[in-house]
Amino acid sequence: MYPEELVAPMRTELTSVGFTEFKTAQEVEDHLENHRGTTLIVINSVCGCAAGAARPGVVAAVKHSDKKPDTLATVFAGADIEAVAKTREYHAPYPPSSPSIALFKDGELVHMVERHHIEGRPAELIANHLVQVFEEYC
Repeated sequence: MYPEELVAPMRTELTSVGFTEFKTAQEVEDHLENHRGTTLIVINSVCGCAAGAARPGVVAAVKHSDKKPDTLATVFAGADIEAVAKTREYHAPYPPSSPSIALFKDGELVHMVERHHIEGRPAELIANHLVQVFEEYC
């Protein structure tokens, strides 16, 4: 597990713009089983593509989109072990990937952005893609 003092600033990049942290498997399960509406869950990571593309792209999409998910949530790979594992169960059939961005509607996965869609791409491209996804599903 990564030490909290390492991941805290990376968590704050999302929580400071309204993301809720799910730190336990139960929090993930309770939300996805009982929530009606849309939920964006970001599996956050310490890697460079999370810092350079995923987090800035997600933040820009949320700030600049007219339509937004009802709930913005995040779990942190390497820190929130049980919450990440439970989130990944809901990603099926997609393989584990971090960072990744998943949009759920009424608890069902409707769109997935895997690491290979994030790596090597600028944050602006991620943001523009997510704005289109929000327009379609939110």
